[in-house]
Amino acid sequence: MLNVAPTKTNLFKLRDELKFARQGYELLDQKRSILIVELMTIVDQAADFQSRVEDALAKAYKTLEKAVLKMGKLKVQNLAGAINIETNIRIGARRVMGVTLPIVDTDFHEKPPYFSPMGTSFWIDSSLEAFKSTLLLLGKQAELKISVLRLANEVRKTIRKVNALEKIAIPDLKDTVSYIEGRLEETERDMLVLMKIVKERLEVKRKRTGHNGERNSEQSH
Repeated sequence: MLNVAPTKTNLFKLRDELKFARQGYELLDQKRSILIVELMTIVDQAADFQSRVEDALAKAYKTLEKAVLKMGKLKVQNLAGAINIETNIRIGARRVMGVTLPIVDTDFHEKPPYFSPMGTSFWIDSSLEAFKSTLLLLGKQAELKISVLRLANEVRKTIRKVNALEKIAIPDLKDTVSYIEGRLEETERDMLVLMKIVKERLEVKRKRTGHNGERNSEQSH
C-alpha cells in the first residue's frame, strides 16, 4: 500500500492512476502476446534456415571438391580468380510492436563469361551456383537470428513490466484506494454522529432557554 494522506484529492488522483495502470497492463499484455507469437514464428523459420544452410554448405563444398578432383586444385584457383561477381547486400527494416527487425536482401551483379568453357568441368559452374545459393541463405539466416535476439529481449522487458503492474503497482493502488475510501467513509460517519450530537445539544439548549424565558415571565407577573 502506498504511503499517502487519506484525502479526497489523493483518492481522485489514485483512482486515475489505477485506471491508467489497468489500461497499461491490458496494452502490455496484448503486446506480450503478439511478440511471443512473432518470436515463435521466427524461431521456427530460423531453425528451418539453419538446416537449409547446413545442407547448402555441404552441397557447395561437395561440388567444389568434385571440381578440384576433375580439374586440379591449381586450375580451380585460377578460374576462381577470373570470376567477376559483385555481391550487393541491402539491410532494410520492419517494425513489430515497436521492435525494429532487419530485412536482408542479397543479389548478385554478374559479368560473365568468367572463363572459357573449354577444358573446364560442369562441376565448377555447379559449385559457383551452390555458393551463391548458400550466400542468399546466410543473409536470410542472419536476418532471422538478429530478429530472434531482439524479439526475445523485448519479450523479457515486456513480461517484467506486465508482472510489475500485475503484482505490485495495481495491487498497491487498489489497496490504497480502498484504504482511503474506508477512512473517508469513517470520517464522514464520525462527522454525521458529531453533527447529530451538536444538533441534539442545541435543541436541548434551545428548550432550556425557552423554559427559562417562561419562568422569568411568570415571575414578573
